[in-house]
Amino acid sequence: MHPLALFKYCPECGSSRFEEHNEKSKKCADCGFVYYFNSSAATVALILNNRDELLVCRRAKAPAKGTLDLPGGFIDLHETGEEGVAREVKEETGLTVTEAVYWFSLPNTYLYSGFLVHTLDLFFMCKVADDSRIEAMDDVADTFWLPVSRINPEEFGLESVRKGLVIFLNELKKRR
Repeated sequence: MHPLALFKYCPECGSSRFEEHNEKSKKCADCGFVYYFNSSAATVALILNNRDELLVCRRAKAPAKGTLDLPGGFIDLHETGEEGVAREVKEETGLTVTEAVYWFSLPNTYLYSGFLVHTLDLFFMCKVADDSRIEAMDDVADTFWLPVSRINPEEFGLESVRKGLVIFLNELKKRR
């Protein structure tokens, strides 16, 4: 089912004549309001320490509860990608991001409360102020440093993170 099928009423006037306009939008037959369904922005943090280990989390909640993940999450209104990734890293691990450099993006879907959210996941290479104390917080069950040589993307629960780790590992090989 297309996500727009869940939108039954016009958000502008409340009319039930909120009809398919094209594959990306619905239009109200009463007031003319057009709603476009777009991806939500999300972040993923790639954080390496000086021992060539990547900061990894274990998901505490669905989707993919119990699987490996990287710190990150949805960007809030009025945040930049850099601000969003720094906030998410702080909320999930307690670490303070001092630098966030955009690397690449990947489309993803994320089932939240029974609603399939389409996201555009922005991957950032991050540096942190002090990587000696990490703490699993927010929606993270565990967080730990994993040697890059032991990263298996298939152990990560979200498709975009798996694909992103393949890109990340290939880029690391090229740079070494």
